Amino acid sequence: MKTAILTLSPLGLVIAQKLADNLPDSVVYRHITLARDEGDRAFERIKDITAELFPKVKNLLYVMPTGVAVRAIAPLLRSKHSDPAVVLVDVGGRWAVSLLSGHEGGANDLANEVANILDAESIVSTTTEAVRTLIAGVGCRKGALAEDIVSAIEEALARIDADTEDLRLIASVDLKEGEQGLIAAAKILDRPLRFISSDSIRDSAIGFSDSAVARRRVSLPAVAEPAALLSGRRTKLILSKTVINGVTVAVARENCLS
Repeated sequence: MKTAILTLSPLGLVIAQKLADNLPDSVVYRHITLARDEGDRAFERIKDITAELFPKVKNLLYVMPTGVAVRAIAPLLRSKHSDPAVVLVDVGGRWAVSLLSGHEGGANDLANEVANILDAESIVSTTTEAVRTLIAGVGCRKGALAEDIVSAIEEALARIDADTEDLRLIASVDLKEGEQGLIAAAKILDRPLRFISSDSIRDSAIGFSDSAVARRRVSLPAVAEPAALLSGRRTKLILSKTVINGVTVAVARENCLS
């Protein structure tokens, strides 16, 4: 087992089961008061099950209040080089918080993966990510090559006198979740890949350029611009959709209060 998903409530159990269906090698741990489901395991006290799992698993994923999870892990903390990645999700499935071992343990990446599964927002507070303020929204045709996507992103950033060190994440639409070139490009650039739901784009009231190509190919008003704008907080478009070698890129900047 790679990931243990722990929850205390019926609402949390719904979220936990959805996560387990999408995270390989994961097991749901439910409080004994909750109805049993095939493959899950029961526990009585969150502190006891946390102490049992903490040294055994790579990831601990809590679907419950933050305070409960923090009190459970607090006595067990040793080192960012050995502690498991800990991510906290609220029972509404709105937030995925990287709580412990963000870089070394992979909690930042796990929070982003969970956010993509739930169409939630990942919360990452490590300083390295906080000082990066640019988001590249990407639209590409099926089968686009990773090197073409990487080149397009780099060129788009260069046009605004920036580079990949300024880039916090790459964003696209959920219809592109299986696009191997896009996944590989994110790995090459070593940046999280965020997928925005099609419904969020259709329902968005933010201003972005309508794209006839996107309407024809994926039945959406646009991809690159709304993906960039909807993937961050207080975003502003600083590079409108730009087609480079068949890849569409738009860049948004987050207005960080610092």
